[in-house]
Amino acid sequence: MAGRKPTVSDEEIISIFKSHEDPFLSTSEVAEELGFSQQGTLKRLQSLEKDGVLQKKKAGGSLIWWLVDLC
Repeated sequence: MAGRKPTVSDEEIISIFKSHEDPFLSTSEVAEELGFSQQGTLKRLQSLEKDGVLQKKKAGGSLIWWLVDLC
């Protein structure tokens, strides 16, 4: 991944989804949890989507993300 070295691991991002009460999170919700900009968060979430860890859908003008069920 180009740009700055990630200061938060993929596992830490995944743990946000696992520990949250909602089954999906918006980009801004994840950004708030991480203390990142929405743009920086979007890049990380897109990378996890490319790796098959997350899926996304546009809902009401926002992207929502959820963990892929790997069972």
